[in-house]
Formats: sequence, C-alpha cells, structure tokens
Amino acid sequence: MKVDESIWAFFQNHLGYTDEEMKKFREDPKNEVVLSKASELMNKTIVVEVVESHGCNSQHKVGDKFYLDGAGNFISKLCPKRMCVFALSSFGGVVFGIHELFYAGADPNKMCFKRFGCSDVGVQCGGWGKVVFEIGMEDRKK
Repeated sequence: MKVDESIWAFFQNHLGYTDEEMKKFREDPKNEVVLSKASELMNKTIVVEVVESHGCNSQHKVGDKFYLDGAGNFISKLCPKRMCVFALSSFGGVVFGIHELFYAGADPNKMCFKRFGCSDVGVQCGGWGKVVFEIGMEDRKK
C-alpha cells in the first residue's frame, strides 16, 4: 500500500497544501489508503440513473443518466442539459457510500440501498414532483 513520492507531491500541488499541511495530511493513515487506490478509481465511472420520475420541474425522465468520474466530479458533457440542484444535492451521501465500499475492497454495485430520491416530496405531500435514482459504478469507457 506504499504510495510513491511523486503521488504525494502531485496531491500537495493539486490541493495547494503547504509543507506543514502536507505533513499533517500524510500522518493520517486513511489518506495513504485512498491515494493507493486513486489510479484504479480514476478508471471507474459512477452512473446515476433516473428510475422513476413524476412532476419534475427540470424534466428529468426515466432513463436519464448522470455521469461522474471516479472522484465524484460530474462529467457535464455526458449529463442532462438541465440538472436540478435539489436532485443533485441528494447525490452526496450515496457517492460517499460508493467510495467507502470501493476503498474497503468491496464491490460498490452490491450496495444494498442504491436507490435514493430528490428532496421534493411530490404533489401528494405538498411538493411538485419526485425523482428516484439508482447508483452504480462501472469501468470507464475509453
């Protein structure tokens, strides 16, 4: 699990850390675990698909897909043209879960609870619409 010095140097520059901050970063064992798997993670794509939708003001439809790189950054050119902030705010926790499983060496696609929804409660509960998503991870297409 040893991380090459060039990787540490890259991340110090990438994150804009001072030498003192980098020393603290390196002292945390979890950071070595994460960085030791970073190149493998960068060969993955996180896919969030709309599996149910009704009354969505942003017009998200069943089958729409949101693509994120392995680190959790949206690949905007592959995502729907319009992306609802209320829907996107629900992605954080499940992307975190995908990462945790990956770092632990488990298959993120075997997550038990991989469906989640936007924060709108739907018209029956006083909202407007409701969108349900399902998350997965796949090998990045070249």
